Amino acid sequence: MKRILLFGIGLLLVVSCTNSSEEKPQETSFNTETPHDFMFMQRAYPSGEIKTDAYSKAIQWKKEQNQRSSSAVAWEFVGPVNVGGRVTDIEIPVDESQTYYVGTASGGIFKTIDAGANWMPIFDEQNALSIGDIEISNNDTDILWVGTGEVNAGGGSLAYDGNGMFKSEDAGLTWEAKGLTDVGSIGKVLIDPNNENIIFVGAMGPLFRNDNNRGVYRSIDGGTTWEQKLFVSDITGVIDMVNHPTNSNIIYAATWERIRRPEYRIYGGETSRLYRSLDGGDNWTEMTNGLPTGTNDKGRISIDISLSNPNVLYASYAALEGSLQAIYKTIDGGNTWTEENSSDINSSPYEWWFGGIFVDPTDEDTAFYLGFETYKTTNGASSWTNSFNNVHVDQHALAFNTMVGGEVLLGNDGGLFYSGDGGSTAVKDEALPITQFYRINVDAQDELKIYGGAQDNNTIRTTTGNVNDWNAIFGGDGFQPLADPNDTNVIYALSQNGYLGKSINNGANFSGATTGISGGDRNNWDTPITFDPSNSQVLYYGTNRLYKTTNAAGNWTAISPDLTNGSGGGNLTFGTIITIDVSPLDSSIIYVGTDDGNVWVTEDGGAIWNNISATLPDRWVTKVLASRDDINSVYVTFSGYRFGEDNGHVYKSSDKGANWIDISTALPDIPINDIVKDSYGNLFLGTDIGVLASSDDGITWGNLGENLPSVVVTDMYIHEATEYLYIGTYGRSMYKLDIADDVLANDNVSYDEGIFMYPNPASEFVNISMPSSSQKVSVIVFDQLGRQTLHQDFHEGGMKIQLLLSSIPQGVYFVKISSGKSQTTKKLLVK
Repeated sequence: MKRILLFGIGLLLVVSCTNSSEEKPQETSFNTETPHDFMFMQRAYPSGEIKTDAYSKAIQWKKEQNQRSSSAVAWEFVGPVNVGGRVTDIEIPVDESQTYYVGTASGGIFKTIDAGANWMPIFDEQNALSIGDIEISNNDTDILWVGTGEVNAGGGSLAYDGNGMFKSEDAGLTWEAKGLTDVGSIGKVLIDPNNENIIFVGAMGPLFRNDNNRGVYRSIDGGTTWEQKLFVSDITGVIDMVNHPTNSNIIYAATWERIRRPEYRIYGGETSRLYRSLDGGDNWTEMTNGLPTGTNDKGRISIDISLSNPNVLYASYAALEGSLQAIYKTIDGGNTWTEENSSDINSSPYEWWFGGIFVDPTDEDTAFYLGFETYKTTNGASSWTNSFNNVHVDQHALAFNTMVGGEVLLGNDGGLFYSGDGGSTAVKDEALPITQFYRINVDAQDELKIYGGAQDNNTIRTTTGNVNDWNAIFGGDGFQPLADPNDTNVIYALSQNGYLGKSINNGANFSGATTGISGGDRNNWDTPITFDPSNSQVLYYGTNRLYKTTNAAGNWTAISPDLTNGSGGGNLTFGTIITIDVSPLDSSIIYVGTDDGNVWVTEDGGAIWNNISATLPDRWVTKVLASRDDINSVYVTFSGYRFGEDNGHVYKSSDKGANWIDISTALPDIPINDIVKDSYGNLFLGTDIGVLASSDDGITWGNLGENLPSVVVTDMYIHEATEYLYIGTYGRSMYKLDIADDVLANDNVSYDEGIFMYPNPASEFVNISMPSSSQKVSVIVFDQLGRQTLHQDFHEGGMKIQLLLSSIPQGVYFVKISSGKSQTTKKLLVK
């Protein structure tokens, strides 16, 4: 039940709220010892706000950078594909039994045309990779609608709302933005069964503020214009909808009253209701006969309709405090409802996190309830039994394959699962690259041993360097793993709240390793730990104080006072150290940064500490980096946003923090999550829109690698022996980049002039013409995951070459053309 830790459900709110934004509910504070919304906290401190337009502006800046200069490098996918991550929606076309679409919390949309053997991302060119709902036309299955913004109110990706509606008319190859950019997250999209131009959207609205942009929206012109057809209140959105499969006048909508603030949450109220329209969405009436009405004890509602008998519908209600309140059923299209049996379902304290009710399209008496686990009824909800046993917990999405009897697909926090027998047994998909990493590490002695700490998916690793054989070695939500650089058998791993384990037998067993660390100290959800670079027996661990061990975590001793501003408050800070770095030139010089804006340095191993952040922004510190070549230089990065001030996100000091200069003036206003520096002096930033790089110490910045989508990069690591830069992403697993030949050198990006690629888009072949060269010319085609799909070498330039594309599925690809150190990468669309 670790989700209780993740969302801080230890505090169950029993206050109620009204429909008006004028009346503020009771401000019940979160328990600050319990982690709440880590991704939000980082970005919202200290204002309590996310700057909602900053992300889209940063994406636009990135696109403009790519247009000015073609990036010459391509990221290589590292994996894993066999671990998974949070799935938010699954859709199967009615006429293609082996084609599935999977929407994810923070990794975009993936498509397979061979029943999951191979997957391709199809939404990477868009501005939002957080997916709310996907809808496929039954009349023309090449037509897809996507509503962006995950509606599950927790679990990391809530830092950003969605970017509205998108439409594809070629099965996801290309997309067109279709408005509704201000409606926050989108719970459901419906296509009128009799008119492809009529679209309904259920919008939950922006999560962290009262806003009128929520409710049911309708377009009658294919998304050119939208009209709000159901509005309940500025704190009540639409979480679910269904329509009658043949009578387009009948539509049902579930509303959810939901307030989220840094200090409190209320996930229910009187305006959580079920509505019905009998005139195509023009008018709506609350259904009350047999349903709970006039009470505040109503939370998230899910509704589904039987396609085999549309008079039958099921609805599940979560209670205000989070448990399953009841399951209801109607057999007359919603005129009357009866409460059905739900006592067989083991309810959790956070049913608002789950997907709810799904009815078998061929049998009105068969339905699934998705909660912490999965339950199935075959007798119209008279009884329920466990289904999809032994799959990952926290269920969000389910799809029936109407062309394959018994085939049901389930999506949860652990990825995608297949059942061929109606949920009696299930197997895990092991090909989706959607893991959400917090922290990563690579064994210094063996680059094939790659480690990562993953959201809701443990500390995991591969020992072969393959993408499909990652295994869990330490439980919980995974955070910073460390492999001893001098002994490959010694591994440290962290789970949430700083629980530290150590293995001395290559990960076969772990034992607790926090002796000496005070239980009264505060720990961050993402507690930092690092080696002394000159002695792997010496490690540092951060609470609100800095701890040191000299005997490889045998015992710890505090070497600092409290370096924070205190215990924090609400849901914005933990009041803890979040980043530690030891100078590789002098181990007595140690820097730390805190989640409440403090940066400290000691020059004598911890006897005396100096706060060096007086002139720095008051924002969550994400990384301090001691220079590898100058003992006096240090870098610091920040999360958060500028709200009218000119503060930056990356600073450098050349005098151990006595003075700072902003080296991020050329960057957009976007959170920076990490910074590393290579042997050539190049700086690399892990940001909320990918990896940015500078070869001139921050005077100019550019995007690094076109094939990396605009995914949040949470952590980076340079493996010095092989000179590879590894990055952990929050939703697209892990990538690496060869930086041995100075990837930012001018001659590595100059091989662009005179190179032409046509036709583009292409289908059967593509022609490439290039200038003369006395060196071998190499042409490599990568897919969007950095996987090599085609490679041809030519022994002279000054020619036109032709690449045959018959063996390449349709999608977006990147063609890397290189001659010696000169190279360029061009985008290719294969139709």
